Amino acid sequence: MRRLVKALVVLVVIAGGLLVLILLTSKLYRIPSSAMESTLHCARPAAGCEAEHGDRILASKLVYRLRDPRRGDIVAFRIPAAGTFACNSFFGEVFIKRIVVLPGERWRERGGFIYVDGKRLAEPYVKPDSRDTEPIPESKVPKGQYVLLGDNRSSSCDSRLWGPVPRKNLIGPLIATYWPLSRISIR
Repeated sequence: MRRLVKALVVLVVIAGGLLVLILLTSKLYRIPSSAMESTLHCARPAAGCEAEHGDRILASKLVYRLRDPRRGDIVAFRIPAAGTFACNSFFGEVFIKRIVVLPGERWRERGGFIYVDGKRLAEPYVKPDSRDTEPIPESKVPKGQYVLLGDNRSSSCDSRLWGPVPRKNLIGPLIATYWPLSRISIR
């Protein structure tokens, strides 16, 4: 019986330590708009929201100190000044979007599809009815900057309106959805 109690105490200490480490190296956010539907849900009755309860997510502040951002990462970031005006937001407000184009790549949008260095990007997370048909002319992403787009393109205020986001504005990638219970996942 003593061994079992010792083992449980050790397990609780390890789990508690991991929880503290995660909380010290991560930030908690809620999804306030339909810009990332249907990947991440916001709560009805807000326009375009599909869920009764909005998703709550955990973004790591540590990951991008260990590796470079990657295409497809869903990230928390501070909106650049141009985005503040384009999206009628607050300066430095945190948005959640997906990294779609990397530094040094050429990109454009045509017919609702993103083209990177002349090739159409496969984006299975963008539903056909959420594509935006407004064309964006080709441009090159500057060194150290990223194009961030919402998965619900027709309802997302993103890099198509304000331009690339500097790496220094990236807080970190989404690592988990922790609420509601039915949506808990590790990414």
